[in-house]
Amino acid sequence: MPIRFVAERAVDLAIVVFGVSIIVFLMIRMIPGDAVAIMLGANTEITPERLASLRARVGLDRPLVEQYLVWAGRALSGDLGTSLWTGRPVVEEIAANIGVTLQLLVMSLALGAGLAIPAGCAMARVRGGAAAVALRIVTIAGITVPSFWLGIVMILALATLAPGFPSLGHVPFAQDPLGNLQRMLLPSLALGLPILASLSRLVRTAMLDALGQDYVRTARAKGVGERAVVYRHALRNALLPFVTSVGITAGYLFGGAIVVEQVFALPGLGRLIGGAIGERNYPLIQAAILLVTVGFVAVNFAVDMLYAAIDPRVRR
Repeated sequence: MPIRFVAERAVDLAIVVFGVSIIVFLMIRMIPGDAVAIMLGANTEITPERLASLRARVGLDRPLVEQYLVWAGRALSGDLGTSLWTGRPVVEEIAANIGVTLQLLVMSLALGAGLAIPAGCAMARVRGGAAAVALRIVTIAGITVPSFWLGIVMILALATLAPGFPSLGHVPFAQDPLGNLQRMLLPSLALGLPILASLSRLVRTAMLDALGQDYVRTARAKGVGERAVVYRHALRNALLPFVTSVGITAGYLFGGAIVVEQVFALPGLGRLIGGAIGERNYPLIQAAILLVTVGFVAVNFAVDMLYAAIDPRVRR
């Protein structure tokens, strides 16, 4: 992999993180409500003197530019701030909740992306007829159905068909591996099925285009079996748009994960960020969203590298 290509991508992504950090910093302070007033109102009488004292103690009395520079400088050194409510480093609070979210994202992506390739290839091979129509209807329905609604339907259906199956809450994997997987199954399905529907349609379209190319016709003319033509020759070229879409999907999965976590009562980043927004806990919100942005950027950087490895023309 050329060093210049990697460096250019790294610089582009660093600029994205910088821009997002500014936008997040400013938008959070546009949320209605005063964080200091909310903190004081929880346990004492609100007076102008107390508001000013606490605002100075947490650094919210400084100009916005100075607040951002102080926060960004500390973030570059690994210090993402301290929670306004608990006084704990926000890194510790995020670390205590991020494991559940990461497991949900990995399981959902593995389910959606892993099954999309064989499903898309099967859809490409089945052209015309009732089977093709049925598959298209199912995939369109999968794309249009929201994950949170699908999760609610799953909970209600499971409560009727298998009331003893655990569907809410969370158990650490180290404590009870089977119980953990049981409770994470439905959330992963609710989040992963729309991805499966979307990516399988993408694979189908790419496969239909690849199967119509000259090299595929040449392989068939030489007597190569249909299975080898589909999976050995056409699939590699069809994977290029798929890889890009997987990277984008992995980043946007987090938005759906926040809602799905609320539906299934999972103690992940979704609940943490939701509570922080209600409390106007600026350092925690900033750190969590910045972490998500860095994760999104890192995934897209990895996708760029993988894309270049699959198709060397991208490096030029």
